[in-house]
Amino acid sequence: MARMIHSMIRVLDEAASLAFYETAFGLKVADRLVFDSFSLIYLSNDEQTFELELTVNHGRTKPYDLGDGYGHLAVSVADVDAEHARLTEAGLAPLAVKDMACGERFVGRFFFITDPDGYRIEVLQRGKPGRFI
Repeated sequence: MARMIHSMIRVLDEAASLAFYETAFGLKVADRLVFDSFSLIYLSNDEQTFELELTVNHGRTKPYDLGDGYGHLAVSVADVDAEHARLTEAGLAPLAVKDMACGERFVGRFFFITDPDGYRIEVLQRGKPGRFI
C-alpha cells in the first residue's frame, strides 16, 4: 500500500472505526493524543507504510457531513481484484470494480468501500492489470 500523508477522517464511533480500519487495511493504533474537546488517533500497519489520522470530537452525537473535515483517502494496491475479494469475504461490502480510462488509454482499476461513518475510500490499482504505471 502506498504511504498516506496526513489523511484525516473525522469519526463518530471510535470503536466501530478502529475495528473497520483494522479489518480493512490492517491498521492499528500507533499513537493517541487526547485533548479537552477531541482526540487524535494515529493508525498504521505493521510495515509502517500506511498511516491514517482519525479525529474524534468528544461529546458529538450526530454523524459528520461528508466533506466536513475529511481528507481524500485513496489506497494504492497491486491487485485490486484480489483486494476486492478479500474485503468482500471479510463482510465489508465494497462497491463493484470499475476500470478507468483517459480516452483510449487504460489508467487503472478501482472500487470504493464505505467506513462506518459513510466516508468513501478509493482502493486503486494504477496501470494495466498486473503492473503499475
